Amino acid sequence: MILASQRAGVVRLALVEDGVLTFYMLWRPDAPDGVGDRYTGRISAQVPALGGAFVELGGVVGFLPDSAGGRGGAEGDLVDVVITRAAQGGKGPRLARTGDAADGKPGLRARGAGPIGEFRALRPDAPIVADDFELIARLRKLYGAIEHAAGCFAPIEDEVACLADPVAALPHGARAIITPTPALTAIDVDAGAATAERGGKTGAQARLNRAIIPELARQIRLRNLGGAILIDFAGMKAAARASLAPDLVSALARDPLKPRLIGFTSLGFAEVLRPRIHPPLHEMMP
Repeated sequence: MILASQRAGVVRLALVEDGVLTFYMLWRPDAPDGVGDRYTGRISAQVPALGGAFVELGGVVGFLPDSAGGRGGAEGDLVDVVITRAAQGGKGPRLARTGDAADGKPGLRARGAGPIGEFRALRPDAPIVADDFELIARLRKLYGAIEHAAGCFAPIEDEVACLADPVAALPHGARAIITPTPALTAIDVDAGAATAERGGKTGAQARLNRAIIPELARQIRLRNLGGAILIDFAGMKAAARASLAPDLVSALARDPLKPRLIGFTSLGFAEVLRPRIHPPLHEMMP
């Protein structure tokens, strides 16, 4: 089911499957991030060095890559575009041409599906449950029947609160220390209590890392980490960590954004590339 809880103009959204929190997002209905919104834009500058063009959307400037339709346009041309990535990290929204003709003046033409629409695209039959009547009235215009349940977030409240912590609990007492930087997100896996396991050190470390990979991938998804992600697994020699690749690829495959394992660095860090579409959760939290 899709859960929606509104407080002070911010809506917390969660997709729960078989009692497990699968996706989580913050949504500000009065200030959406714009992903999926369609605009008439005017090319304000061609920037071959960046491989694209800047497009005026009517108070906002987005970037249209050559690979998404920016090539061949001239300054002043009107283009019909859709926002494919929200503004984040000090950069404007990323755009793609729709292929339709553009007319009029730069500005918004139509809103996108929004985060609830994205959840519904993943699970079309999932009921929507909300705890606020004002929110229900807003959502009914778009999605029809909405169930009301006060405290609908109660079963997942503790887990949601933990998403504000840069340290995530993993199976067997391990933990992931998540450190965002402007260039990438670093994840350091600390074995913690799991170091007490008896048996050969090499085998124990490999078993631990394989055991925590599914939850690690879920935390990446819940926190909406994007761009370059470097994972420093617990223990194991750098050369041996490549043996974790099949488990990591399998866990990442469950993510609709289809993150890719690029490989392992000489230092043994797993390099993961996950599309940046919405801002990561840590950038959206107060």
